[in-house]
Amino acid sequence: MKENIHFENRLQITTVKQQLDAIREQIHKVVVGQDQIIDLLLIALLANGHILIEGVPGVAKTLLAKTLSKTINTGFSRIQFTPDLMPSDVLGTSIFEAHKGAFSFKHGPIFSNFVLIDEINRAPAKTQAALFEVMEEKQITVDGTTYPMEKPFIVVATQNPIEQEGTYRLPEAQLDRFIFKISVTYPTPEQEIALLLLENNQTQPDKLAQIQAVVSAQQITEFQQLTKQVLIEPHLIEYIAKLVTETRQNPLIYLGASPRASIAILNAAKAHAVLKGRDFVVPEDIQDVIIPVLNHRVILSPEKEMEGLTVENVIKQIINKIESPK
Repeated sequence: MKENIHFENRLQITTVKQQLDAIREQIHKVVVGQDQIIDLLLIALLANGHILIEGVPGVAKTLLAKTLSKTINTGFSRIQFTPDLMPSDVLGTSIFEAHKGAFSFKHGPIFSNFVLIDEINRAPAKTQAALFEVMEEKQITVDGTTYPMEKPFIVVATQNPIEQEGTYRLPEAQLDRFIFKISVTYPTPEQEIALLLLENNQTQPDKLAQIQAVVSAQQITEFQQLTKQVLIEPHLIEYIAKLVTETRQNPLIYLGASPRASIAILNAAKAHAVLKGRDFVVPEDIQDVIIPVLNHRVILSPEKEMEGLTVENVIKQIINKIESPK
């Protein structure tokens, strides 16, 4: 008689998955549908990456970010970007204190664990550039002094892709700091009905009041450290390299993905495995995260873009072209 073979995870993935499911359950108290987007938010959280959420007004971009932050018992800060916003309004500034006879640094709103930046493309380039160091190095430098961010540190930014009045396009160097660019679309008719029913039955003036924190900041940091330990075989690392290299050689693409994109795919694939309850990466983990990782890092050739081709179409072609490891 053939024995049943049972494989156990090397890492404590089950506990992490239970906590992630609890976060998802809390989010669904106020957000209808958007399962794929919620999964990407959780993956970015595990991978210690920042997120750019793009969508027209009214599709719950800000609500998604605020709800996720409420499920974590940690610091939260919201910054509304406007054309007159200065870098010091975000990072902080040195203030002279007469009673001390010296300057002291007053922390800006960026000093938090979970930072929501609304309409990031409304601030001028100088203010956008102020985010470069803090998003990449998790620290800022003011007047020669370096101030580290507390862990965990994650930035969720939103932008409207339609309205161009009073906006400043994010440069490629800024976009590259985000692990994902997530597009939020309109709900289906069924989801819209469920949304209206949920709103109609809402009795509290603040719908977020019912959201409970189910994990701590310390737990999120531990989850991130555990995610780094997820196993990925050498042939899968080669698979990531082949996919990214193809973006640099493909005639349909003007600007291919950078090595930072390869690292983002690696980390996101590990986090995707954790989300699925595994401590090892499979090809499907890579294929499921590669589009949100690359769709803001790859630029199509102008003529192909005019023909209506999208980055997502090209990435799918690349996935089909490169043989998936067995």
